[in-house]
Amino acid sequence: MEEPVLFDPKLKEALAHVQKPGRYTGGEPGCVIKDKAAVDLRFAFCFPDTYEVGMSFLGMKILYELLNQQPNWWCERAFMPWVDMKAEMERVGLPLYALESKDPLTAFDIVGFTLQYELSYSNILAMLDMAGIPLRAEDRGEEWPLIVAGGPCVCNAEPLADFIDMMMLGEGEEQLPHVCRIVEEAKREGLPKKEVLRRIAAVPGCYVPSFYDVSYHEDGRVKAITPNDPAAPAVITKAVIRDMDSQTPPTHFVVPMVGAVHDRAQIEVLRGCVRGCRFCQAGFLYRPMRQRSADKLNEAARQLCGNTGYEEISLTSLSTSDHSQLEPLLDDLLTWTKDEHVSLSLPSLRIDNFSESLVEKTNRVRKTGLTFAPEAGTQRLRDVINKNVTWPEIERTCSLAFKAGYTSVKLYFMMGLPTETMEDIEGIADTAQKVVDLYYANPDKPKGKSVQVTISVACFAPKPHTPFQFVPQDTEEQLREKQQHLLHSVHSKKIHVNYHDSSISFLEAVFAKGDRRLGRVLETAYRKGCFFDGWDECFHYDRWMEAFAECGLDTAFYANRFIGLDEVTPWSHMDYGVSHDFLVREYQKAMAAQTTPPCNRKCSACGANKFVGGACFDYSADLVH
Repeated sequence: MEEPVLFDPKLKEALAHVQKPGRYTGGEPGCVIKDKAAVDLRFAFCFPDTYEVGMSFLGMKILYELLNQQPNWWCERAFMPWVDMKAEMERVGLPLYALESKDPLTAFDIVGFTLQYELSYSNILAMLDMAGIPLRAEDRGEEWPLIVAGGPCVCNAEPLADFIDMMMLGEGEEQLPHVCRIVEEAKREGLPKKEVLRRIAAVPGCYVPSFYDVSYHEDGRVKAITPNDPAAPAVITKAVIRDMDSQTPPTHFVVPMVGAVHDRAQIEVLRGCVRGCRFCQAGFLYRPMRQRSADKLNEAARQLCGNTGYEEISLTSLSTSDHSQLEPLLDDLLTWTKDEHVSLSLPSLRIDNFSESLVEKTNRVRKTGLTFAPEAGTQRLRDVINKNVTWPEIERTCSLAFKAGYTSVKLYFMMGLPTETMEDIEGIADTAQKVVDLYYANPDKPKGKSVQVTISVACFAPKPHTPFQFVPQDTEEQLREKQQHLLHSVHSKKIHVNYHDSSISFLEAVFAKGDRRLGRVLETAYRKGCFFDGWDECFHYDRWMEAFAECGLDTAFYANRFIGLDEVTPWSHMDYGVSHDFLVREYQKAMAAQTTPPCNRKCSACGANKFVGGACFDYSADLVH
């Protein structure tokens, strides 16, 4: 019998000349292979970054399992090839393909991108181009796949409006199966693409950019966003899962051949956040907070470890320690994880509810460093951003950690926050120094070991749908000056400082608050060789500035300008549940350094309760421990 051809000869040749060929071969444990002749719909899940980054993304694992549970649908994966593989594929004439079947993306009915961060946009154009798919939606006729997108950046993906046929606001578990059914039925009926998009536009949270016209004032501000098709609603409202227990967490992961950035079993314990930090886009986009029950989480974790062989479980969410059953859940997990040598990781702990029993339970199998996020170095600025954390709470938490034997603490901060002064920058260094001093003052500290405090400082970028969407970002010069001031304010070798490139953060802010006119800039920059912009070694700031100049657009208009409280924004037609009036109230409270309590302590009438049909919490009980 003739031996089957596993790889295209062109793929074999390309793989021989690149580092980490395992990124491009597929065939990993847990990947789903189906008979192409037996499926009615093919979906390519595209992550616009490297294999290692994409394979860490829980959202892909959730939707991969959800779609592949349908026997006549086949969901496959595609990633952005690294620079060496991209060059090789172009040299040998190999189009971008999906890992499972090795078929080009043009063989699929739907090609879906996840928009996790703004600096991946150029990679989306690169992936379409590598697949031989026309970049602009208007240039794609009936023969091309439907190009869709989801993820947090859809909350203002207007810079991508010219390139994407349909975007999904909210939670993909709700919308994506509906969209796939519509496309499957449309194939049988032979419907044209425009009619398919009209049917999809009726699905809650589905946004068809071509069904809307945008007009502008003479000064460049958005004047109006108007539907041009009767199928298009004036406002698109996100899709929400009311009951998280109705969606079982994935229990079969594809186990990567090449180590992922986060290569472990991941269990999503809750969605949303009660905290209301005013800089945090995710905290507003995913409201209201909904949690899974402890017994379902424990069972899913046990199945996932059994199916994958992972020896570490990460309990993921925006704020895991806010789960009302966290300690009972940890007790349940510890009945089997210790014997099976599985460690527990809680990557999103809150300083103000970190307890001695919590550190003891996560410390039984393997001890790693602890990470906390004070975000600002002074109490005044923490109140401005509504962090609701005080120095006594930071002190208590670090003391508990040091007493338990930890010698490494990472503290996350931001710089460039609204109302920030150089005194606030000095406060970052002061906070780190206090933590160092706390370690050496602790009589229970590990003998003969020194402490290492790492402060990681991101440049603040104002984001849509937050109370800080109105504020300008600091200029690059201001951010660089603050970075240098921070370095000069640190006087201990026990403190290590990491900070982000201000130029990258600047471009992030431009695209976060950008409008449709940035599509021309994006395409121009891509044609100049811009892709992998989130990677320092691939970021070409000068090419981006050339692209803006050629398109006649000013970056400062998008990043460094105050947006009027009553101004129409590029995202005004997007409803994520939080009202505009609430965002204005929170902005005004921020300017007065006034805090707002967490949602589970007191309702602040943000509007997101409409998604659950009543109050988000039982306020007769104290749900915060």
